Amino acid sequence: MNNQRQLFQQLFEDNSKKVYHLCYGYTGDRDSANDLMQETFIKVWQNLDKFRNQSQLSTWIYRIAVNTCLSYLRTAKRRATDELNDNIIENYAEEASEKQEQIALLYKSIAQLEENERIIITMVLDEVPYTEIAEVAGISEGNLRVKIHRIKHKLTEIYNSNERV
Repeated sequence: MNNQRQLFQQLFEDNSKKVYHLCYGYTGDRDSANDLMQETFIKVWQNLDKFRNQSQLSTWIYRIAVNTCLSYLRTAKRRATDELNDNIIENYAEEASEKQEQIALLYKSIAQLEENERIIITMVLDEVPYTEIAEVAGISEGNLRVKIHRIKHKLTEIYNSNERV
């Protein structure tokens, strides 16, 4: 049990930032992202003994985080949440420095991407290796590189149009 606790603590230290960024990309809200990150790691703790070593632990944790976020989005009233998130991002941006405004705008732009695009670009921003991203996305590494190029182009267009608003 003590080894499992130490393993879990190490997993949390190694992956919590990436999971938080993923959750923030889905919600655009710090509190919700924190809640979803904690919920993800509760699930990791509860299912650690069920991990079958068919992928890297970090990939497995990312999948749990993605499923947790998607479940959250399904149960929340989507339209109300989107309006609330836009207001939160706008209020946050007014109080923040220029760099923080750019980060908030980036996350707002990421939130406008399709679900699979959000997952991929968030993992790219967290510098997850392409092999791991391809495994999570269920596509080949070559296909992933093409998708990333297209997502970056699309994200640039969304970011620029949001910047003008």
